[in-house]
Amino acid sequence: MEFELPLFPLNTVLFPGMPLHLHIFEERYKQMIRTCLEKSRPFGVVLIEKGAEALGPPATPHEIGCTAQIIQVEPLEQGRMNIVAIGQERFQVRSLKHDKPYLVGNVALYPMEGENATTLARAGRRLRPWVERYLHMLADAGLLEFETEQLPGDALRLGYLGAALLQVPTEQKQSLLATEQAAAFLSEMSSLYRREVALLEAMLALGVQDEANTAPFSLN
Repeated sequence: MEFELPLFPLNTVLFPGMPLHLHIFEERYKQMIRTCLEKSRPFGVVLIEKGAEALGPPATPHEIGCTAQIIQVEPLEQGRMNIVAIGQERFQVRSLKHDKPYLVGNVALYPMEGENATTLARAGRRLRPWVERYLHMLADAGLLEFETEQLPGDALRLGYLGAALLQVPTEQKQSLLATEQAAAFLSEMSSLYRREVALLEAMLALGVQDEANTAPFSLN
């Protein structure tokens, strides 16, 4: 079933369950967020396909996005605000409307096609050690503070968190968000993490070598 959803084109990809911090300063988005707050409704986050994020005509978004529910608002001067929202559900943009200062989409929810619980749980068990290894390596390098005990037990939630944490191009994250099958999504996540762990190991090994030569350790 289609419904109207105000859209916020951004240079980021939001996954279900993940937080989003935004500074709202443009008049069109002040209006949009006020409307969402008044009606207790979410807005949609969509990655920009063409155009600019701010101070210009509405950008052309990718087709698959994620709804965002506002959970915290910090009012600022001149109507500006800082907000925190949480990603909720994937959606597909069916058509766009341009009759408001901000973009509005006719959208339909787009849940991943699930496999049976056993298949997804197995895929989650394959992914989890790679995510844990990746996070431990970042923590040991002082690049991230994250307790692996906080990792969700649910396979799909683990996959979404893993996708949000990965340092890969936004277009690649968009491709992950748009994956139709849950098992395929988790399988791709495992492949990506195996690659990223190998790359990170090589970078850290180089850093240790540099440190032995009295140069400061850095991944930059």
